[in-house]
Amino acid sequence: MTSGTGKRVLLAKPRGYCAGVDRAVQTVEEALKLYGAPIYVRKQIVHNKHVVQTLEAKGAIFVEENEEVPEGATVIFSAHGVAPEVHEQAKERSLKAIDATCPLVTKVHHEAKRFAAEDYDILLIGHEGHEEVIGTSGEAPEHIQLVEGPEDVDRVTVRDPNKVVWLSQTTLSVDETMETVARLKKRLPMLQSPPSDDICYATSNRQHVVKEIAAECDVMIVVGSRNSSNSVRLVEVALDAGARAGHLVDFAHEIDDAWLADARTVGLTSGASVPEELVQEVLTHLAQRGFTDVEEVVTANERLTFSLPQELRRDMKAAEAARS
Repeated sequence: MTSGTGKRVLLAKPRGYCAGVDRAVQTVEEALKLYGAPIYVRKQIVHNKHVVQTLEAKGAIFVEENEEVPEGATVIFSAHGVAPEVHEQAKERSLKAIDATCPLVTKVHHEAKRFAAEDYDILLIGHEGHEEVIGTSGEAPEHIQLVEGPEDVDRVTVRDPNKVVWLSQTTLSVDETMETVARLKKRLPMLQSPPSDDICYATSNRQHVVKEIAAECDVMIVVGSRNSSNSVRLVEVALDAGARAGHLVDFAHEIDDAWLADARTVGLTSGASVPEELVQEVLTHLAQRGFTDVEEVVTANERLTFSLPQELRRDMKAAEAARS
């Protein structure tokens, strides 16, 4: 150890922003530049306290429902997706709607519509009340039933065991979801799987690197908000994979020194909606307490990017043409 303190940080990579979150946050920032404040955003654009506060300071107004948006104003739908009725409500109020739904969530919506059109029963694995689950369920409510985890499997009823498929929320624990699917397949041997994995690449990657380092960690610190499903899962994954303790914090100042008292190795990661600056603040906080040796553990390099919503790109192009 170069510092001589014997205290180190294992810094997970990938961590932080995924492509869908980056796109959603950028959508709000570009809309504010293009149209001017205020810009209304239905629900939190992403589940992160710092991001929401930063965008509010720039002129974004976060609302729960379209009814709170003045008629004719611009509204952005969050990265988690919305049910078709939300689009209809926006039209009724003459709102200029920009859909910042993550393309990987949109993929699940398309799967739900396609399987419903083929009259399948759809078992949606996810958390009741989560915005993503509400949005996906809204695509085919009469065909979709929610399965919250392995303990829910015995309650499942289907019309035809030969025509049933499972889909999932994109931010779940990979291991728990596979356990749920395995139990479902015992009950329903003809259960079909989605054409490609619904749990997003970023969620899987962040969980994978945490599993790699957890057993070496006296404490795992996950930077993320409590309403962030993927951040909460990272703490659970760390504990399941052998970390002695795990904590979720929004900011460095929330770290309790008692957590570090007997620790030699601290693991550090962040959820998919967390800006890197918050991780760097935690590293500074830890360094001030003797954890000066930082080893970044890399298990994947993410290069995926998504283009901005087409409604916004069209207006940006028109504004550029008008200027030139």
